Amino acid sequence: MKILVASHTYIVDLNREKFRALARLQPNIEVTLVVPKRWRPGGVQNKIIECQYLDEGNFKVVPVSNFSENNQGLLTFGLDLVSLLKTFNPDIIQVEQGSKALTYTQLITLNNLLGLKAKNVFFTWWNLPYELKFPVSVLESYNLKYTDGIVVGNQDGKDILKQKGYTRKIEVMPQLGVDENLFKPEPQPQLKAELGINPDEFVVGFVGRFVEEKGLMTLAKALAGLKDYSWKWILLGRGELRSQLLEMAENLGFKNRLVLIESVPHDQVQRYINLMDTLVLPSETTYKFKTLTAVGWKEQFGHVLIEAMACQVPVIGSDSGEIPHVISDTGLIFPEGNEHALRDVLSQLITQPEFAKQLGQRGYQRVMTHYTNTALAQELLAFYQQLLTN
Repeated sequence: MKILVASHTYIVDLNREKFRALARLQPNIEVTLVVPKRWRPGGVQNKIIECQYLDEGNFKVVPVSNFSENNQGLLTFGLDLVSLLKTFNPDIIQVEQGSKALTYTQLITLNNLLGLKAKNVFFTWWNLPYELKFPVSVLESYNLKYTDGIVVGNQDGKDILKQKGYTRKIEVMPQLGVDENLFKPEPQPQLKAELGINPDEFVVGFVGRFVEEKGLMTLAKALAGLKDYSWKWILLGRGELRSQLLEMAENLGFKNRLVLIESVPHDQVQRYINLMDTLVLPSETTYKFKTLTAVGWKEQFGHVLIEAMACQVPVIGSDSGEIPHVISDTGLIFPEGNEHALRDVLSQLITQPEFAKQLGQRGYQRVMTHYTNTALAQELLAFYQQLLTN
């Protein structure tokens, strides 16, 4: 089976592990990742990345010339893509830029013109209803017409595609798995001491962007009602709410319990997660954000949840978007924006350490079964096999 995957996501080597695992599952599987030759991610990494060719036998990364360097919806590739397709002759073509991406249109069209007869697949995270106008509506209709299967990162996304009339195979699975060799239970007594956290203090953790939609204000209010207990709050990340959170902690009388840490390299995040007695993802659905086709945001997955679960850290999440599906029955869920409900579940874990330990173990088993790169690779292979036999 020859699989070609096109996406800017795989300019980052760490993001390729699922497909490396896929290439190792069977000796007859070949995986080629197509990435833009030059890309500007934006944000804190606002610089051009020059992608390099990589050959690991059955797993290859091939940079291809591209016409957009920072807009995934407008990304298209140069003529060197044609020669690659002819040479590789894939059985599966997967484009991870969404249903209305020009990249996907380009790959579908080349698949047809070159007579490759490969199955067309795309990946999307989008989990809110949307409306398209001409000419984007025509573009998506063309893409969906020639789509043999879809991989979507969440259940809401699957439901939306079915409501739009798509009737063929849809697989729900995240784009990226968790590295169980990096994210694993590993006590950090020295780091805890360096941060001024006492052994008897219950550590509540958050990892991510300090923005309103992540529900940090709700978490702060919930913690304010638990001052009779001994706890510390670790905030790992950065964002526009930093000063507001510090001010809020002072006003609520627990600034001395707040441990704020700027973003650290991804291979160090697990050290901080292993300090935590619980990781909380209190995301809140919002309709403030607008794009050309939709309004709003809700949690698309919550990757930090599976990282914490892999470390046997019990997790608490709101009911925004995909969070309840990720956690299932291995953690605690509360209604988004409800500080009192969040306070109640936090107090459960603080006062019932054996229950917290059980949740951590259940979360660990769920991740090992469903969310490692190897587990996702096996699920993806079964999906591809179904497409090829239809």
